[in-house]
Amino acid sequence: MEEPVAAEKKVRIRLDLRYLGTGFHGWASQPGLRTVQGEVEKALFTLLRVEVALTVAGRTDAGVHAAAQVANFDVEPERVERLSREGSFEAGLESLHGRLNGLLARGSQGAGADVVVTGVQVVSEDFDARFSALARHYSYRISDEVATNDPLTAAAVWWVPARLDVEQMERAGASLIGEHDFLSFCKPREGATTIRTLTRLEVQRTPHGVEVRLSADAFCHSMVRSIVGALVEVGRGRRSAQWLEELVRNPGRENAAPIAPAHGLTMMGVDYPSEGEWRAQQGVTRRVRSLVDSREDTPCDCE
Repeated sequence: MEEPVAAEKKVRIRLDLRYLGTGFHGWASQPGLRTVQGEVEKALFTLLRVEVALTVAGRTDAGVHAAAQVANFDVEPERVERLSREGSFEAGLESLHGRLNGLLARGSQGAGADVVVTGVQVVSEDFDARFSALARHYSYRISDEVATNDPLTAAAVWWVPARLDVEQMERAGASLIGEHDFLSFCKPREGATTIRTLTRLEVQRTPHGVEVRLSADAFCHSMVRSIVGALVEVGRGRRSAQWLEELVRNPGRENAAPIAPAHGLTMMGVDYPSEGEWRAQQGVTRRVRSLVDSREDTPCDCE
């Protein structure tokens, strides 16, 4: 039961998190399923004695990991102050951080914590983890030879039993850079745009296998995994490098790219402008991109 507190202006708190997605049914809360949002909100309720709603930078799918996720919520300062012996907000915030991780560790599956809060800080009400973001960065890891097929990292790496042509994959990915309608690479949501601006797509062979790094202003549902799935088709010689250019030139679900498994994907970071530009960036993000008019005043379903 929620404990009453005197009405007062709420503060906005930013959380920085990392998690192993294996034991979660994605970020977003779902009845009867274990999700990252559900676990963090449950722990926050235990500590603050009030329900809070998390706003997140990117709603990762089931099985997808995060090395640097960002979320925020609003709460009355007094609820934070209660967590310290002195009744100090600063001490309460520090206590919130430590006790939150303790609760999350106890609720984790496996030998260690599968979700960790790496940072807790107060931000102004102009900050919105989702709509103030400038860019999201993802990494997809692939093992394509026995030497890099390591059981210790298998939970975050896709095993492909054929050596990939990285140069052809890089060449194919170059055609996706820029603003395009990525319908062939997205599962569209009603009323949402599939137009995005991809700013980086790199394919590199590393000592640990093949890594695909992608950055964009936002990603629509399954976009990264579909791009990787298409790149692997090229890398295995099943498709030409020009195929991806055709998919983006002629967007449509009938030409949908194959989707790579979720477990190879990790959210690596989110970029934000300086504090004075947080609110202005929200206005930019909320507008749908259009190849004709990129300033339509329609909500953007940005991931």
